[in-house]
Amino acid sequence: MSEKTYFIKEAINPEFIAEQIARHSSKHDIGGHSIFLGQVRADDINGKKVELIEYSAYEEMANKEISKIREAAFSKRSLTCLHIYHSLGQVKAGEISLFIFVSAKHRKEAIAAMTELVEDIKYKVPIWKKEILQDKTEKWVD
Repeated sequence: MSEKTYFIKEAINPEFIAEQIARHSSKHDIGGHSIFLGQVRADDINGKKVELIEYSAYEEMANKEISKIREAAFSKRSLTCLHIYHSLGQVKAGEISLFIFVSAKHRKEAIAAMTELVEDIKYKVPIWKKEILQDKTEKWVD
């Protein structure tokens, strides 16, 4: 039996996001959704724009850590659904690299859970970012 993966190759497609949202219209016990979309910025670094970010991860460990984060969110909050997707590989400026979708009976639960989830994923999951600049120079992000 294969482990659950939370990763998508390259950018997260807007149509995929729309499909995930549409699937929840038949769930009538949901009162609120909170959606977070992490988008790659074209930051200026020493006069050069970020063209894309290349994401890499220790996938086995990262999947386990995201599973723990999900379980903790369900045990702490009264959630109906929780979906997490993170990109691996190259994601261009303007594209989506992180999609989190939280549903709950009440909006306050969904919103509070989202804030915690984004921080936990950012600081606990072994995902690394390498910025590729316009001139093709590379810079690892701390």
